[in-house]
Amino acid sequence: MTDIMTGIQGKVVAITGASSGIGEATALLLAERGASVVLGARRTDRLDDIVRRIRKDGGGATARAVDVTRREELNGLVQHAVDEFGRLDVLVSNAGIARLSPVADVDVDGWQAMIDVNLNGVLNGLAAALPVFRRQGEGHLVTTVSTSGLQIVPTQAVYAATKNAVRTLLEGLRQESTDGVLRTTSVSPGYVRTELIDSMDMSPEIRKEVQRNMAELGIDADAVARTIAFAIEQPRDVEIGEIVVRPTRQG
Repeated sequence: MTDIMTGIQGKVVAITGASSGIGEATALLLAERGASVVLGARRTDRLDDIVRRIRKDGGGATARAVDVTRREELNGLVQHAVDEFGRLDVLVSNAGIARLSPVADVDVDGWQAMIDVNLNGVLNGLAAALPVFRRQGEGHLVTTVSTSGLQIVPTQAVYAATKNAVRTLLEGLRQESTDGVLRTTSVSPGYVRTELIDSMDMSPEIRKEVQRNMAELGIDADAVARTIAFAIEQPRDVEIGEIVVRPTRQG
């Protein structure tokens, strides 16, 4: 583990959706830079493996099973961070799902699932972390959004709507929190090579298109992890409100 002092050194960071992809990459990078990480996801076997890797390298890490649609489990994740490390400096809300289809397909179950995870999951995290941040006098909320909310395309309308709702939420919270206690950051990745595509519910035609774009354009999750680290390491009086990180060839 590095002994270089940075704005990340010594911070306690909780991460949802931490069992793979952007969440896993972020956990490994922040731990390497001296943070203690608290990992949450549903796949505890994957979490335990990441924790072992971090601890083997001398880092601080712990994990807890978390379904972000259940508010009590987000409360448990935040409390676990406080119990294990004495505080919580950053919550990275990274858990997300995508169900891609034309709106005319009326995939009501898919719509509700995205709202539950992508929007309500973030709200549940906010509800759990904000009281802790207020008691401490500081805290940072980092949320993974998406370039899908910046460039609306067919089959992604509802997915983009959930991501834009989160973007709006964090901007509203930012404007309500100018007392220097809370920082908020929205990170909008473009095509990133992760396991998200494996869990997407979509038609074979849409899946083929997404797979082609991912193969041709996708960047590593490490690129998004470095972006998140950049936002976290800033001095307390500097807030990186929104960052877009995408392949140079993405339109």
